[in-house]
Amino acid sequence: MMSRRNTLLGIGAVSAAIAGLRSLFTTAPAQAAQPAHTFEVTRTAAEWQKLLTPEQFQVLRQAGTERPGSSPLNKEKRAGTFTCAGCALPLFSSKTKFESGTGWPSFWQPLDKAVLEETDTTLFMKRVEVLCRRCGGHLGHVFDDGPKPTGLRYCMNGVSLNFTSA
Repeated sequence: MMSRRNTLLGIGAVSAAIAGLRSLFTTAPAQAAQPAHTFEVTRTAAEWQKLLTPEQFQVLRQAGTERPGSSPLNKEKRAGTFTCAGCALPLFSSKTKFESGTGWPSFWQPLDKAVLEETDTTLFMKRVEVLCRRCGGHLGHVFDDGPKPTGLRYCMNGVSLNFTSA
């Protein structure tokens, strides 16, 4: 017969094991994996923290991801331009925005020379990270399951973008 103490010790051991395994499959924010580029707009982490909200800093500067469905830009339907929240570089035209059903603003094409794409192998998968060409801010990822004409889905964190109506 198992005592209450042994049951609680067992639950604690299982919890510790799960926490240990979880640490194997999660990675710290991608600060260490910064791309080897020189950007036009550069700031220290302290300067970025003063300019950005905590959520913008976590996404743009630490390659985080916002909660799906949390951005008001996901429902933005007006004509205009989506710009980088870090440096105001125009990134996407509203003409290329579409509803992907993912919970993040999605586009089938960026503006010319607006973004850089880097291989991202975090979380044990190979993806293509999308960065702002001017400040290197993390915007999201691009996938090959989008609509015509490109077949691409630029799945962007809304917090990394601002919108200016036409």
